[in-house]
Amino acid sequence: MNEGHEPERTFAALPPAPGRGFASSWWGQAWLKALEDTALDGQQLKKGRMLARAGRVGAVSVRPGRITAVVQDRDSTAYRSDVLLQRLDEEDWDRFLDMASERAGHIAALLDREMPPHLVEDAAAAGVDLLPGIGDLEPECSCEAWDHCPHTGALCYQVARLLDQDPFVLLLLRGRDERRLLDELQVRSAARGARGPDAREAEPASAPPGVRADEAFAARDILPPLPPPPPLPAEPGLPPSLDTETDPGAGVDPAALEVLAADAAARAFAMLADCVAEGHEHQLPAPELTPEQDVVRLAATTRPEAWITARLAMASGRQPAALDAAVQAWRYGGTAGLAVYDEEWLPGPEELARARAQLTAAWEAGERPQLRAERNRWTVVGSDAQLRYGPDGRWWPYRKERSRWVPAGPADDDPAGALAGTLPEA
Repeated sequence: MNEGHEPERTFAALPPAPGRGFASSWWGQAWLKALEDTALDGQQLKKGRMLARAGRVGAVSVRPGRITAVVQDRDSTAYRSDVLLQRLDEEDWDRFLDMASERAGHIAALLDREMPPHLVEDAAAAGVDLLPGIGDLEPECSCEAWDHCPHTGALCYQVARLLDQDPFVLLLLRGRDERRLLDELQVRSAARGARGPDAREAEPASAPPGVRADEAFAARDILPPLPPPPPLPAEPGLPPSLDTETDPGAGVDPAALEVLAADAAARAFAMLADCVAEGHEHQLPAPELTPEQDVVRLAATTRPEAWITARLAMASGRQPAALDAAVQAWRYGGTAGLAVYDEEWLPGPEELARARAQLTAAWEAGERPQLRAERNRWTVVGSDAQLRYGPDGRWWPYRKERSRWVPAGPADDDPAGALAGTLPEA
């Protein structure tokens, strides 16, 4: 501290820092971003980084509104360099102290030499900008450069290292030293506690929690980046076992619940894998299933025991054999395959012409099997084989088993390819 009224701290010259970053804290990085966004000549800042790495910045003096150091150029010429930052006025400090005294976590973070993002956000919401922005770091150097020169750049890079160690350096630049700031916070906290809960309840309502959208957007470049997502687990988690000594409640079937829990875990795993896959943001969301479709999906994906399959068939309104066929359709094509199994539709003139053109082009002259058309279904005459034309223009093969048409394979753009595995001569 100096002998006058202005608080001041002096930091000994830091050692050279070859190959290391100048800021590891997010507030130190925000300081450097303000510098790099302000300087017009990136080459001057590059030279400044080299001077700072080489340890050519002398002792740094920090006082309200100004940092000062002697910086040696590469030829050992010494320059006095200053960087100015606007001080907060009394009204700014009054709003900041009121805000910080209401939140014990802010005071604790500062005492731990931390500046959490929510402290800066809460200060901004109170109208107080703690961190500098574009144009806020004003250079002065005896080399008489009008913009940031290598010397003021080197000073700013060195100060970023000091900010990493102690965010009170920034608060001193803004006009309050650590001792005075903590004393004022303690006085306000004590006064707030002495008023009691009744008095605090009578205080006017404070601003609603959160941060205004425009303020959050403006702070997007100074807040720390989001952490990377956790790695995808190797497989879904094990569902809970409901086989306990406690009797289940009326109407509760623990075995059925275990099946549903296992299915939920598998679906959550699949959704997570899909979300972290490359290009996920460009994919359309999956269509929402109807209860009837979801019953078929559940039967197709969980492979439940026979008694559960029977219950699923009952819930779907299908006979067990019909549910088996629907499950096959799902496995071959999901919702599209199930729709072709369940729904019979009449192609319009354009779809019908396209389907007939595909059928004509699929076989050589005289080789096409005789087909009997009924709506979107073409049955091979004299055979238990059928083609179904889907709304998406693909062909689905079917085979008759025990007087029931059942899916025989996945869809194919070529009708001959779809039918190949269903004809006896194939």
